[in-house]
Amino acid sequence: MKKMGCNEIRKSFTDFFESKGHYIGKSSSLIPKNDKSLLLINSGMAPLKNYFSGVEVPPKNRMSTVQKCIRTGDIENVGKTARHGTFFEMMGNFSFGDYFKEDAIKWAWEFVTKHLEIPEDKIWATVYLNDDEAHDLWLKYSSIPEERIVRLGKDDNFWEIGLGPCGPCSELYYDRGEQYGCDNPDCKPGCDCDRYLEFWNLVFTQFDRQEDGSYPELAHKNIDTGMGLERIGCIMQDVDNIFEVDTIRAIIDEIERVSGVKYGVDAKSDVSIRIITDHIRAMSFMIADGILPSNEGRGYVLRRLLRRAARHGKLLGIKEDYLYNLFDVVKEVSGEAYPELVEKEGYIKKVIKIEEEKFNETIDQGSEILNGYIEELKANNESTLAGEKVFKLYDTYGFPMDLTQEILEEVGFDLDEEGFNTEMDKQRERARSARGNMEGESWKEDPLSTLDSSVASTFCGYKHLSTTGVVNAIVKDDEIVDSITEGDKAIIVLDRTTFYAEGGGQVGDSGILENENAVFEVITTKKGANNTIKHIGIVKKGSINTKDELKSLVNREIRMASARNHSATHLLHKALKETLGEHVNQAGSLVTPERLRFDITHFEPISKEELDIVERKVNDVILQSLDIDCEVMGINEAKEKGAMALFGEKYGNEVRVVSMGDYSIELCGGTHLNNTSQVGLFKILSEGGVAAGVRRIEAITGRSVYEYLNNRDELIKETCNALKTKEDNLVHRVNALVEENKSLTKELHDVKAKMSLQSADKLMDSKVEVNGVNLVTAKFEDMDMNSLKEMADNLRDKLQSGVVAISNVSDSKVNFVVTATKDVIDRGIHSGNIVKEIAKIAGGKGGGRPNMAQAGATDATKIDEALSYACEVIKSQVK
Repeated sequence: MKKMGCNEIRKSFTDFFESKGHYIGKSSSLIPKNDKSLLLINSGMAPLKNYFSGVEVPPKNRMSTVQKCIRTGDIENVGKTARHGTFFEMMGNFSFGDYFKEDAIKWAWEFVTKHLEIPEDKIWATVYLNDDEAHDLWLKYSSIPEERIVRLGKDDNFWEIGLGPCGPCSELYYDRGEQYGCDNPDCKPGCDCDRYLEFWNLVFTQFDRQEDGSYPELAHKNIDTGMGLERIGCIMQDVDNIFEVDTIRAIIDEIERVSGVKYGVDAKSDVSIRIITDHIRAMSFMIADGILPSNEGRGYVLRRLLRRAARHGKLLGIKEDYLYNLFDVVKEVSGEAYPELVEKEGYIKKVIKIEEEKFNETIDQGSEILNGYIEELKANNESTLAGEKVFKLYDTYGFPMDLTQEILEEVGFDLDEEGFNTEMDKQRERARSARGNMEGESWKEDPLSTLDSSVASTFCGYKHLSTTGVVNAIVKDDEIVDSITEGDKAIIVLDRTTFYAEGGGQVGDSGILENENAVFEVITTKKGANNTIKHIGIVKKGSINTKDELKSLVNREIRMASARNHSATHLLHKALKETLGEHVNQAGSLVTPERLRFDITHFEPISKEELDIVERKVNDVILQSLDIDCEVMGINEAKEKGAMALFGEKYGNEVRVVSMGDYSIELCGGTHLNNTSQVGLFKILSEGGVAAGVRRIEAITGRSVYEYLNNRDELIKETCNALKTKEDNLVHRVNALVEENKSLTKELHDVKAKMSLQSADKLMDSKVEVNGVNLVTAKFEDMDMNSLKEMADNLRDKLQSGVVAISNVSDSKVNFVVTATKDVIDRGIHSGNIVKEIAKIAGGKGGGRPNMAQAGATDATKIDEALSYACEVIKSQVK
């Protein structure tokens, strides 16, 4: 048997099936395409579902792929065993109505014996219980004797998911030897022991399961096989588990170097090393495919893997951020097969580093709190951490529930998941209550859905702003009506219109519908049921009946303003990709006549320098006066042309491709200009975050930029007048004023400090003794918080031993500060507890450290009572 590395096995597999006439497909992204049933691609055939179902035509009826996969169901077991992993590569060959069992079996035997050179006497096969055809084909094309072909039942060797295509399976097993076996003399594949390792599954999709339980044969039978690269790697390299194969072992070697901990010596450390090894592979490929850490969906899977790996690095004693450097090994061993790891190296490392830094900011504090909870459980002889405490860790310290659970399980405790969920529900309810009715009206069924398809509208407004159409339907007060008259608010549906209906981020058109008898003002335009275009507005003159003819007149100025912003959005999208990287994808957009809003997937704030580059690129393309061409073509032709799909658009077989010279090519149904020069100017107004991994850019074009510049010019003039200076001296004048303000502020601070010291001397006369502890109390007015704290420090220093409790009232807002000297702290005094208790009396709350604490309150009339109560609190604390 050859000793082959995983990269060599992968290439050998694809080369073999290429020689058998297969199209070698590139691994699909881990993000499922047009498949909402999957969070992440988890098998070799998952990206090919549409080929098997006939929805899409494959590039060839026989294909072979090596597909990267993620399976999340066993995350908790990763590391605890040597066989579980989240990331793996699945090699497979597929037939879409082409060859069937005979070729699949013949080629499987040829590959494993002639190319992998696995000893024939080590190979076993299994077939479905009554699949005589597969059984006989193994006898015909292989040297496997009858006694090594095992028939297994439906649970083991029949593939089906509900109704539809299904079929029997045949699997190849490798006999690892008696030393891995059990005491059963009849041990063979199907036994639970570790002797027989399944390494290739051949699925023969030949039946179509019906609701009545019958299994008629498919007219076009398919082949779907899967062989895990890591698993066959174990056989070819004669190792016991996937963590010992060459590409994975290389990562373990690097972890040993960074941590100084040897693998295979301590069981607990081995768990951490395996977790880090598996997770760095998974997160590297996920980020390369555009997934960013977030709190939901696949982004949460990534965040969970990353945080889990970061924590286990700490358990190994690694104090600094290290995961992002560990990626280098993943790139080194897998970069040739997956060039996206090399192309996006900087981006991947940056995402990992940023998320690791964020996690490290919270994990130490959260771990300290959790350790305190664990000690409480031990002291109270309890086994389950209360749900509200789990929620506090999550809500206050950013500690995910699953991480809390994992840490608890490591020391033999559990958590109250139901109680945690109850607290989460309470938080959601509070959020809903806070929002009130901000979410708008409840959804109502479109009355147009009750009409047949004859009411459909044809949009003919890409090249024209006016046309004549027939009124097909009228809606008033959510009901279909025959006519409307002056003053009525209504919806009109025409058979033909030049009004663009809101879609793809672009707002709907406005304008006028009219004939010689009536005028209807269109406020906005939206899509309706039955492929209708709804003109929403008010009758300004006369009356309108169904079947009337109306001329549609789109407001040209507003349409052009929208088109400027929409065309600029395409230019912005391209410029962002060029500046920030190909990982940038649209995550939402809004195009109005006034401005454009563009959301993108990006992991950190965009710097001013980067925004300047993007803005300059867009304006350079505008000045190049590139022609804007809009063509309708087949979806495959559009993809070959390199068109990008925009967020929120749904595409059929025929699509509209918008090209701006050779610079930008995108699929888009919106309205655009004829030439980039018509945009005029482009100006970015703001950039900010709207969600985890999503940034928002707002910008303006054309006349809006002109008005923006005029307003800025006027602002500069007014500022110059106010400061009595010229424009070319404005910056110098402002800097001088800032320095003057700093100087005056320092002088004021010095005066207040002197006054504070003088006040401190006088207040020493009001000192009282409480159980051997000196106490000074005082109240002030119109003092800022920093000054109040400074006063407390001065009083404490003067007092030398004791407690200071003071308050301030400013604009009806009450603040308390309590501070204590070290000697009384040693006697049990805690400033945080004192301020907490006295603030309650004045309707407030607060806390802090033993030596310094503060609180806010609302009832200024209770200040004297609150300060007096400090005596009682000290009595209860002092030892």
